[in-house]
Amino acid sequence: MRASNFAAPALVAALLALAAASASAADPPEEEKKPATFLDAVNLFAYVEQSFTFNLGGAGRGGVNELRVYDYYEGYTFNMAEFSVKKVASERYPFGFGLAVTAGRDAQKNHSLGIFRDEDDAFPFRNTAPVDVQEAYVSVRFPVGSGLIVRAGKWASLLGYEVIESPSNLNFSRGYLFNFAGPFTHTGVVANYAPTEWLNLFAGVATGSDTTEDNNQRPMGGLLVALTPAEGLSILTGSLFGPEQNDNNRNQRWILDTVVTYTGLPKTTLAAEITGGNEKNEASLVALDTRRDADATWWGWALWGAYDFTERFRVALRQEYFKDSDGARTGFGSKLSLWSTTLTLQLKIWRGLVGRLEYRHDQADERVFRNRYDKNHVLSPTSRSMDTISLSTYYLFF
Repeated sequence: MRASNFAAPALVAALLALAAASASAADPPEEEKKPATFLDAVNLFAYVEQSFTFNLGGAGRGGVNELRVYDYYEGYTFNMAEFSVKKVASERYPFGFGLAVTAGRDAQKNHSLGIFRDEDDAFPFRNTAPVDVQEAYVSVRFPVGSGLIVRAGKWASLLGYEVIESPSNLNFSRGYLFNFAGPFTHTGVVANYAPTEWLNLFAGVATGSDTTEDNNQRPMGGLLVALTPAEGLSILTGSLFGPEQNDNNRNQRWILDTVVTYTGLPKTTLAAEITGGNEKNEASLVALDTRRDADATWWGWALWGAYDFTERFRVALRQEYFKDSDGARTGFGSKLSLWSTTLTLQLKIWRGLVGRLEYRHDQADERVFRNRYDKNHVLSPTSRSMDTISLSTYYLFF
């Protein structure tokens, strides 16, 4: 799937491509249409991104943007260099594959357990290599009905609106739902079947969330339904369920996520996501030993809107809310509510070179942001709000 500079997140388009490939057997061939070659079916994607982020709270150079993932550090960051080559398994060429390798500080945050990270490494994986094998899988299309595609290996999570690749997102920074609500990657087997052009079904098992080396003896299951009931409208509803804790097969985690995207209006992209999850006897809450009930619950929502004023200039707005009811997902240790408003101006400068200027306001109901140094000259959580400005550029090669 080749991503354009002003595309909505690539997941929706990728799912539609999979649906089209699965349903191709039911489509009558076009007259005198020249069959695509194998190389035509191979898609290349590559980009590099760098950024500079300012914390307006006065922390100074080296201050951190708490509760962020990729724009975690203030100052200059070489975010990501990525190269990927992928091919969807189709009726004509039933074997597919995908490989995405990355480097940079963002890549360091994406490690799955067993690939450049072990159980002793904690977020943000400061002691691990700034490279990653983000995806590596093979797929086969079986001639069952309209076509059953089975994929095995490591792939980016299908849940959520925002994705790892920055050029495929409306904003530069990722929101709280991307950070805390669900996983980045899975390793396992997933099958998808498209009985019609407007319905695509996914089911799979994996070692867990962000784990390539299984941390227990039970797999995680996942289901996803992708609907395109009208032109420009897509609805994705998915769920993950299974044990995620180290050496524990009993304590179950489940996540439910729904994304609605609409691009039926000229030059406009609208999207909404709502998500929630629960985990039995969450490990960090058990370790605190401050409560009788150590179950963790979280939920949140986000809205996106973007308008392309010209082919080169876009404005995007994101509003979101995330409630960590027990403080387990954020690591706060008790109930925490987070809000953020993000405004992003995006300009296509030259060919694949794109610049972004972003203002983001974060708000919490507790002091969780490290804006200022305390009386001991330690950069500690002292504020309920944080304002940042980011300037980023990326170059898209393919």
